[in-house]
Amino acid sequence: MDGRAAAASSDAANDAVRPNAGAVVSPLPRPMMTLFAFAAGLAVANAYFAHPLLDVMTADLDLSQTGAGLIVGATQVGYALGLILLVPLGDLFDRRRVIIAQSLLSTVALGFVALSANTEMLMASIAAVGMLAVLTQALVAYAASLARPSERGHVVGFVTSGIVIGILSARTVAGLLTDLFGWRSVYLASCAVTLVIAVLLHRLLPHQKREANELSYPRLVGSTFKLIWQEPVLRTRGVIALLIFANVTTLLTPLVLPLSAPPFSMSHTKVGLFGLAGIAGALAASRAGRWADLGLGQTTTGIALALMLIAWLPISLLDQSILWLIAGVLVLDFGLQAVHVTNQALIYRVRPEAQNRLTAAYMLFYSLGSAIGSSLSTVAYAHAGWSGVCLMGTVISLASLLFWLATRPSRSKHTEEGAALNG
Repeated sequence: MDGRAAAASSDAANDAVRPNAGAVVSPLPRPMMTLFAFAAGLAVANAYFAHPLLDVMTADLDLSQTGAGLIVGATQVGYALGLILLVPLGDLFDRRRVIIAQSLLSTVALGFVALSANTEMLMASIAAVGMLAVLTQALVAYAASLARPSERGHVVGFVTSGIVIGILSARTVAGLLTDLFGWRSVYLASCAVTLVIAVLLHRLLPHQKREANELSYPRLVGSTFKLIWQEPVLRTRGVIALLIFANVTTLLTPLVLPLSAPPFSMSHTKVGLFGLAGIAGALAASRAGRWADLGLGQTTTGIALALMLIAWLPISLLDQSILWLIAGVLVLDFGLQAVHVTNQALIYRVRPEAQNRLTAAYMLFYSLGSAIGSSLSTVAYAHAGWSGVCLMGTVISLASLLFWLATRPSRSKHTEEGAALNG
Protein backbone atom coordinates (compact mmCIF):
# COMPACT_ATOMS: atom_id res chain seq x y z
CA MET A 1 0.00 0.00 0.00
CA ASP A 2 1.56 3.35 -0.96
CA GLY A 3 1.38 6.56 1.11
CA ARG A 4 -1.78 7.93 -0.57
CA ALA A 5 -3.60 4.64 -0.27
CA ALA A 6 -2.61 4.42 3.38
CA ALA A 7 -3.85 7.94 3.97
CA ALA A 8 -7.13 7.21 2.23
CA SER A 9 -7.53 4.01 4.23
CA SER A 10 -6.84 5.92 7.43
CA ASP A 11 -9.38 8.63 6.59
CA ALA A 12 -12.03 6.06 5.68
CA ALA A 13 -11.39 4.15 8.88
CA ASN A 14 -11.65 7.36 10.88
CA ASP A 15 -15.05 8.09 9.34
CA ALA A 16 -16.20 4.54 9.97
CA VAL A 17 -15.38 4.61 13.65
CA ARG A 18 -16.13 8.25 14.39
CA PRO A 19 -19.05 7.40 16.73
CA ASN A 20 -16.71 5.19 18.71
CA ALA A 21 -13.11 6.36 18.68
CA GLY A 22 -14.09 9.97 18.06
CA ALA A 23 -16.65 10.22 20.83
CA VAL A 24 -14.42 12.60 22.76
CA VAL A 25 -14.25 15.78 20.70
CA SER A 26 -12.63 18.01 23.34
CA PRO A 27 -8.95 17.71 24.20
CA LEU A 28 -8.18 14.89 26.61
CA PRO A 29 -7.84 16.60 30.04
CA ARG A 30 -4.32 16.76 31.46
CA PRO A 31 -5.29 15.05 34.76
CA MET A 32 -6.74 12.11 32.81
CA MET A 33 -3.63 11.91 30.62
CA THR A 34 -1.55 11.90 33.81
CA LEU A 35 -3.58 8.98 35.21
CA PHE A 36 -3.07 7.07 31.97
CA ALA A 37 0.67 7.80 32.07
CA PHE A 38 1.10 6.82 35.72
CA ALA A 39 -0.92 3.62 35.39
CA ALA A 40 0.95 2.64 32.23
CA GLY A 41 4.31 3.43 33.84
CA LEU A 42 3.53 1.29 36.89
CA ALA A 43 2.31 -1.61 34.74
CA VAL A 44 5.48 -1.71 32.67
CA ALA A 45 7.71 -1.19 35.72
CA ASN A 46 6.43 -4.51 37.05
CA ALA A 47 8.15 -6.22 34.13
CA TYR A 48 11.45 -4.42 34.77
CA PHE A 49 11.88 -4.66 38.55
CA ALA A 50 13.91 -7.86 38.19
CA HIS A 51 16.69 -6.26 36.10
CA PRO A 52 18.69 -4.69 38.99
CA LEU A 53 17.82 -7.58 41.34
CA LEU A 54 19.21 -10.45 39.30
CA ASP A 55 22.16 -11.05 41.61
CA VAL A 56 20.16 -11.21 44.85
CA MET A 57 17.28 -13.17 43.30
CA THR A 58 19.64 -15.76 41.86
CA ALA A 59 21.57 -15.98 45.15
CA ASP A 60 18.37 -16.39 47.15
CA LEU A 61 17.10 -19.19 44.90
CA ASP A 62 20.55 -20.63 44.08
CA LEU A 63 20.48 -19.94 40.34
CA SER A 64 23.48 -19.63 37.99
CA GLN A 65 24.43 -16.45 36.10
CA THR A 66 22.72 -17.92 33.05
CA GLY A 67 19.62 -18.39 35.20
CA ALA A 68 19.64 -14.64 35.80
CA GLY A 69 19.00 -14.11 32.10
CA LEU A 70 16.20 -16.67 32.24
CA ILE A 71 14.35 -14.59 34.84
CA VAL A 72 14.23 -11.66 32.43
CA GLY A 73 13.53 -14.01 29.54
CA ALA A 74 10.53 -15.52 31.36
CA THR A 75 9.12 -12.03 31.85
CA GLN A 76 9.52 -11.22 28.18
CA VAL A 77 7.96 -14.52 27.07
CA GLY A 78 4.99 -13.76 29.30
CA TYR A 79 4.81 -10.26 27.83
CA ALA A 80 4.78 -11.66 24.29
CA LEU A 81 1.93 -14.03 25.18
CA GLY A 82 0.02 -11.14 26.72
CA LEU A 83 0.40 -9.12 23.55
CA ILE A 84 -1.07 -11.94 21.50
CA LEU A 85 -3.80 -13.11 23.87
CA LEU A 86 -4.78 -10.08 25.99
CA VAL A 87 -4.18 -6.77 24.19
CA PRO A 88 -6.53 -7.56 21.23
CA LEU A 89 -9.40 -8.00 23.72
CA GLY A 90 -9.78 -4.21 23.70
CA ASP A 91 -11.04 -4.39 20.11
CA LEU A 92 -13.63 -7.01 21.11
CA PHE A 93 -14.84 -6.07 24.60
CA ASP A 94 -15.29 -2.89 26.60
CA ARG A 95 -11.75 -1.49 26.96
CA ARG A 96 -12.45 0.01 30.36
CA ARG A 97 -13.49 -3.33 31.87
CA VAL A 98 -10.56 -5.15 30.29
CA ILE A 99 -8.11 -2.63 31.76
CA ILE A 100 -9.58 -2.86 35.27
CA ALA A 101 -9.66 -6.68 35.20
CA GLN A 102 -6.02 -6.86 34.12
CA SER A 103 -5.03 -4.45 36.91
CA LEU A 104 -6.63 -6.67 39.53
CA LEU A 105 -5.04 -9.82 38.12
CA SER A 106 -1.66 -8.07 38.19
CA THR A 107 -1.92 -7.62 41.95
CA VAL A 108 -2.37 -11.39 42.32
CA ALA A 109 0.62 -12.21 40.11
CA LEU A 110 2.86 -9.72 41.94
CA GLY A 111 1.90 -11.29 45.24
CA PHE A 112 2.91 -14.72 43.99
CA VAL A 113 6.33 -13.43 42.89
CA ALA A 114 6.93 -12.01 46.36
CA LEU A 115 5.98 -15.35 47.93
CA SER A 116 8.01 -17.54 45.55
CA ALA A 117 9.76 -20.30 47.47
CA ASN A 118 11.47 -22.05 44.56
CA THR A 119 12.65 -21.52 41.00
CA GLU A 120 9.55 -23.01 39.39
CA MET A 121 7.16 -20.77 41.31
CA LEU A 122 9.28 -17.70 40.56
CA MET A 123 9.48 -18.40 36.83
CA ALA A 124 5.75 -19.09 36.52
CA SER A 125 4.64 -16.07 38.56
CA ILE A 126 7.11 -13.64 36.97
CA ALA A 127 5.97 -14.81 33.53
CA ALA A 128 2.40 -14.01 34.65
CA VAL A 129 3.55 -10.54 35.75
CA GLY A 130 5.06 -10.03 32.29
CA MET A 131 1.89 -11.27 30.60
CA LEU A 132 -0.30 -8.84 32.56
CA ALA A 133 2.15 -5.95 32.12
CA VAL A 134 0.68 -5.57 28.63
CA LEU A 135 -1.93 -3.50 30.46
CA THR A 136 0.35 -0.61 29.60
CA GLN A 137 -0.33 -1.12 25.88
CA ALA A 138 -4.08 -1.31 26.44
CA LEU A 139 -3.84 2.04 28.22
CA VAL A 140 -1.91 3.63 25.33
CA ALA A 141 -4.42 2.36 22.78
CA TYR A 142 -7.35 3.56 24.90
CA ALA A 143 -5.83 7.02 25.36
CA ALA A 144 -5.14 7.25 21.62
CA SER A 145 -8.74 6.30 20.81
CA LEU A 146 -10.05 9.03 23.14
CA ALA A 147 -7.83 11.71 21.60
CA ARG A 148 -8.70 13.87 18.62
CA PRO A 149 -6.79 12.83 15.46
CA SER A 150 -4.91 16.14 15.39
CA GLU A 151 -3.56 15.59 18.91
CA ARG A 152 -3.16 11.81 18.88
CA GLY A 153 0.62 11.94 18.58
CA HIS A 154 0.83 14.36 21.50
CA VAL A 155 -1.35 12.12 23.70
CA VAL A 156 0.63 9.01 22.76
CA GLY A 157 3.86 10.88 23.53
CA PHE A 158 2.60 12.01 26.92
CA VAL A 159 1.41 8.56 27.99
CA THR A 160 4.51 6.90 26.57
CA SER A 161 6.71 9.25 28.59
CA GLY A 162 5.07 7.73 31.67
CA ILE A 163 5.96 4.28 30.36
CA VAL A 164 9.61 5.15 29.81
CA ILE A 165 9.80 6.82 33.23
CA GLY A 166 8.28 3.65 34.69
CA ILE A 167 10.95 1.51 33.02
CA LEU A 168 13.78 3.75 34.16
CA SER A 169 12.57 4.47 37.71
CA ALA A 170 11.88 0.76 38.25
CA ARG A 171 15.62 0.26 38.65
CA THR A 172 15.88 3.01 41.29
CA VAL A 173 12.83 1.94 43.31
CA ALA A 174 13.77 -1.74 43.16
CA GLY A 175 17.34 -1.02 44.27
CA LEU A 176 16.28 1.16 47.19
CA LEU A 177 13.65 -1.25 48.52
CA THR A 178 15.99 -4.21 48.10
CA ASP A 179 18.73 -2.56 50.15
CA LEU A 180 16.23 -1.69 52.87
CA PHE A 181 13.90 -4.68 53.02
CA GLY A 182 15.02 -7.34 50.52
CA TRP A 183 13.99 -8.07 46.95
CA ARG A 184 10.57 -9.51 47.86
CA SER A 185 9.49 -6.13 49.26
CA VAL A 186 9.69 -4.69 45.73
CA TYR A 187 6.87 -6.92 44.51
CA LEU A 188 4.82 -6.56 47.69
CA ALA A 189 4.96 -2.76 47.40
CA SER A 190 4.03 -2.86 43.72
CA CYS A 191 1.15 -5.20 44.53
CA ALA A 192 -0.28 -2.63 46.96
CA VAL A 193 0.19 0.36 44.62
CA THR A 194 -1.28 -1.55 41.66
CA LEU A 195 -4.39 -2.28 43.72
CA VAL A 196 -4.79 1.44 44.47
CA ILE A 197 -4.42 2.26 40.77
CA ALA A 198 -7.05 -0.35 39.90
CA VAL A 199 -9.49 1.40 42.22
CA LEU A 200 -8.69 4.81 40.68
CA LEU A 201 -9.15 3.46 37.17
CA HIS A 202 -12.51 1.99 38.14
CA ARG A 203 -13.67 5.34 39.49
CA LEU A 204 -12.15 7.74 36.95
CA LEU A 205 -11.56 5.97 33.64
CA PRO A 206 -13.96 7.47 31.06
CA HIS A 207 -16.54 5.29 29.35
CA GLN A 208 -16.40 4.95 25.58
CA LYS A 209 -19.31 4.07 23.30
CA ARG A 210 -18.27 1.51 20.72
CA GLU A 211 -20.03 -0.55 18.09
CA ALA A 212 -20.10 -4.30 18.64
CA ASN A 213 -17.31 -6.25 16.98
CA GLU A 214 -18.56 -9.41 15.29
CA LEU A 215 -15.16 -11.12 15.18
CA SER A 216 -14.76 -14.22 17.30
CA TYR A 217 -11.83 -14.31 19.71
CA PRO A 218 -9.75 -16.73 17.59
CA ARG A 219 -10.32 -14.61 14.47
CA LEU A 220 -9.50 -11.48 16.45
CA VAL A 221 -6.16 -12.90 17.53
CA GLY A 222 -5.46 -14.12 14.00
CA SER A 223 -6.24 -10.71 12.54
CA THR A 224 -3.44 -9.23 14.67
CA PHE A 225 -0.91 -11.16 12.61
CA LYS A 226 -2.75 -10.29 9.37
CA LEU A 227 -2.20 -6.61 10.14
CA ILE A 228 1.55 -7.20 10.05
CA TRP A 229 1.19 -8.65 6.56
CA GLN A 230 -1.26 -5.98 5.36
CA GLU A 231 0.30 -2.77 6.66
CA PRO A 232 3.79 -1.74 5.47
CA VAL A 233 3.99 1.02 8.10
CA LEU A 234 3.47 -1.54 10.86
CA ARG A 235 6.12 -3.89 9.48
CA THR A 236 8.75 -1.20 9.05
CA ARG A 237 8.15 0.45 12.38
CA GLY A 238 7.93 -2.93 14.08
CA VAL A 239 11.41 -3.96 12.92
CA ILE A 240 12.77 -0.60 14.07
CA ALA A 241 11.13 -1.20 17.47
CA LEU A 242 12.72 -4.66 17.68
CA LEU A 243 16.16 -3.18 17.09
CA ILE A 244 15.92 -0.18 19.42
CA PHE A 245 14.59 -2.20 22.35
CA ALA A 246 17.21 -4.90 21.82
CA ASN A 247 19.67 -2.01 21.92
CA VAL A 248 18.45 -0.61 25.24
CA THR A 249 18.04 -3.93 27.05
CA THR A 250 21.58 -4.77 25.94
CA LEU A 251 22.63 -1.94 28.24
CA LEU A 252 20.13 -2.34 31.08
CA THR A 253 20.21 -6.09 31.71
CA PRO A 254 23.92 -6.58 32.54
CA LEU A 255 24.48 -3.07 33.95
CA VAL A 256 24.20 -4.21 37.57
CA LEU A 257 27.09 -6.66 37.10
CA PRO A 258 30.02 -4.23 36.47
CA LEU A 259 28.61 -1.56 38.79
CA SER A 260 28.15 -3.91 41.76
CA ALA A 261 31.63 -5.41 41.29
CA PRO A 262 35.00 -3.76 42.09
CA PRO A 263 36.17 -1.08 41.56
CA PHE A 264 32.68 0.46 41.79
CA SER A 265 31.11 -1.95 44.33
CA MET A 266 27.85 -0.01 44.28
CA SER A 267 24.79 -0.91 46.32
CA HIS A 268 21.51 -1.68 44.56
CA THR A 269 20.26 1.79 45.51
CA LYS A 270 23.19 3.48 43.77
CA VAL A 271 22.90 1.25 40.71
CA GLY A 272 19.21 2.13 40.57
CA LEU A 273 20.00 5.84 40.35
CA PHE A 274 21.25 5.30 36.81
CA GLY A 275 17.65 4.77 35.81
CA LEU A 276 16.88 8.30 36.96
CA ALA A 277 19.65 9.63 34.71
CA GLY A 278 17.68 8.50 31.68
CA ILE A 279 14.42 10.15 32.76
CA ALA A 280 15.64 13.57 31.63
CA GLY A 281 16.31 12.20 28.16
CA ALA A 282 12.95 10.43 28.06
CA LEU A 283 11.04 13.56 29.04
CA ALA A 284 12.93 15.66 26.51
CA ALA A 285 11.85 13.25 23.77
CA SER A 286 8.16 13.18 24.79
CA ARG A 287 7.52 15.96 22.25
CA ALA A 288 8.26 13.50 19.47
CA GLY A 289 4.51 12.85 19.25
CA ARG A 290 3.90 16.52 18.39
CA TRP A 291 6.67 16.36 15.79
CA ALA A 292 4.95 13.37 14.21
CA ASP A 293 1.63 15.30 14.21
CA LEU A 294 3.46 18.02 12.25
CA GLY A 295 4.75 15.49 9.70
CA LEU A 296 8.33 15.31 10.97
CA GLY A 297 8.31 11.61 11.76
CA GLN A 298 11.11 10.62 9.37
CA THR A 299 13.44 13.42 10.45
CA THR A 300 12.85 12.61 14.12
CA THR A 301 13.55 8.92 13.50
CA GLY A 302 16.81 9.49 11.65
CA ILE A 303 18.24 11.92 14.20
CA ALA A 304 17.21 9.76 17.15
CA LEU A 305 18.70 6.57 15.68
CA ALA A 306 21.98 8.37 14.97
CA LEU A 307 22.08 9.55 18.60
CA MET A 308 21.51 6.01 19.85
CA LEU A 309 24.56 4.91 17.86
CA ILE A 310 26.70 7.76 19.17
CA ALA A 311 25.62 7.02 22.77
CA TRP A 312 27.62 3.78 22.88
CA LEU A 313 30.91 5.71 22.68
CA PRO A 314 30.60 7.32 26.14
CA ILE A 315 28.98 4.15 27.52
CA SER A 316 32.09 2.18 26.47
CA LEU A 317 34.25 4.55 28.56
CA LEU A 318 32.81 3.30 31.86
CA ASP A 319 36.23 2.17 33.07
CA GLN A 320 37.53 5.77 32.74
CA SER A 321 34.68 7.58 34.49
CA ILE A 322 31.16 6.79 35.54
CA LEU A 323 30.14 10.21 34.21
CA TRP A 324 30.61 8.87 30.68
CA LEU A 325 28.04 6.18 31.43
CA ILE A 326 25.55 8.76 32.69
CA ALA A 327 25.98 10.86 29.53
CA GLY A 328 25.49 7.80 27.35
CA VAL A 329 22.35 6.74 29.22
CA LEU A 330 20.85 10.21 28.72
CA VAL A 331 21.43 10.15 24.98
CA LEU A 332 20.36 6.53 24.53
CA ASP A 333 17.07 7.03 26.38
CA PHE A 334 16.33 10.21 24.45
CA GLY A 335 16.72 8.33 21.19
CA LEU A 336 14.65 5.38 22.38
CA GLN A 337 11.75 7.55 23.49
CA ALA A 338 11.76 9.70 20.36
CA VAL A 339 11.69 6.73 18.00
CA HIS A 340 9.16 4.75 20.04
CA VAL A 341 6.68 7.63 20.26
CA THR A 342 7.09 8.39 16.55
CA ASN A 343 6.51 4.73 15.69
CA GLN A 344 3.23 4.61 17.60
CA ALA A 345 1.99 7.95 16.31
CA LEU A 346 2.49 6.72 12.75
CA ILE A 347 0.95 3.25 13.09
CA TYR A 348 -2.17 4.60 14.84
CA ARG A 349 -2.98 6.57 11.66
CA VAL A 350 -3.41 3.39 9.66
CA ARG A 351 -6.41 1.58 11.17
CA PRO A 352 -8.06 3.51 14.03
CA GLU A 353 -10.72 0.82 14.46
CA ALA A 354 -8.00 -1.75 15.26
CA GLN A 355 -5.82 0.23 17.64
CA ASN A 356 -5.48 -2.53 20.22
CA ARG A 357 -4.42 -5.04 17.57
CA LEU A 358 -2.02 -2.56 16.01
CA THR A 359 -0.53 -2.02 19.44
CA ALA A 360 -0.28 -5.76 20.06
CA ALA A 361 1.38 -6.41 16.71
CA TYR A 362 3.84 -3.53 17.11
CA MET A 363 4.75 -4.52 20.66
CA LEU A 364 5.38 -8.10 19.61
CA PHE A 365 8.41 -6.73 17.81
CA TYR A 366 9.33 -4.77 20.95
CA SER A 367 9.02 -7.87 23.14
CA LEU A 368 11.13 -9.96 20.81
CA GLY A 369 13.80 -7.28 20.70
CA SER A 370 13.84 -6.97 24.49
CA ALA A 371 14.14 -10.74 24.90
CA ILE A 372 17.02 -10.87 22.41
CA GLY A 373 18.87 -7.99 24.07
CA SER A 374 18.34 -9.36 27.60
CA SER A 375 19.45 -12.88 26.76
CA LEU A 376 22.42 -12.15 24.51
CA SER A 377 23.83 -9.28 26.58
CA THR A 378 24.34 -11.51 29.64
CA VAL A 379 26.15 -13.99 27.39
CA ALA A 380 28.25 -11.17 25.89
CA TYR A 381 29.21 -9.94 29.35
CA ALA A 382 30.08 -13.46 30.55
CA HIS A 383 32.44 -14.01 27.60
CA ALA A 384 33.81 -10.54 26.78
CA GLY A 385 32.97 -8.28 29.71
CA TRP A 386 31.73 -4.71 29.31
CA SER A 387 33.57 -4.30 26.00
CA GLY A 388 31.53 -7.17 24.57
CA VAL A 389 28.28 -5.56 25.72
CA CYS A 390 29.24 -2.23 24.14
CA LEU A 391 30.24 -3.87 20.86
CA MET A 392 26.91 -5.68 20.76
CA GLY A 393 25.02 -2.44 21.43
CA THR A 394 26.97 -0.60 18.73
CA VAL A 395 26.24 -3.28 16.14
CA ILE A 396 22.51 -3.20 16.93
CA SER A 397 22.46 0.61 16.75
CA LEU A 398 24.19 0.58 13.37
CA ALA A 399 21.75 -2.04 12.08
CA SER A 400 18.83 0.15 13.22
CA LEU A 401 20.14 3.19 11.37
CA LEU A 402 20.90 1.23 8.20
CA PHE A 403 17.47 -0.41 8.20
CA TRP A 404 15.77 2.99 8.51
CA LEU A 405 17.87 4.37 5.65
CA ALA A 406 16.98 1.37 3.48
CA THR A 407 13.23 1.54 4.13
CA ARG A 408 12.50 5.27 4.37
CA PRO A 409 10.24 6.67 1.63
CA SER A 410 11.77 8.22 -1.47
CA ARG A 411 13.06 11.75 -0.94
CA SER A 412 11.47 12.70 -4.27
CA LYS A 413 8.21 13.19 -2.41
CA HIS A 414 9.75 16.49 -1.19
CA THR A 415 7.51 16.75 1.86
CA GLU A 416 7.86 15.30 5.32
CA GLU A 417 4.10 14.82 5.48
CA GLY A 418 4.23 12.35 2.64
CA ALA A 419 7.08 10.56 4.38
CA ALA A 420 5.17 10.43 7.64
CA LEU A 421 2.13 8.86 6.04
CA ASN A 422 4.35 6.15 4.62
CA GLY A 423 5.88 5.51 8.04
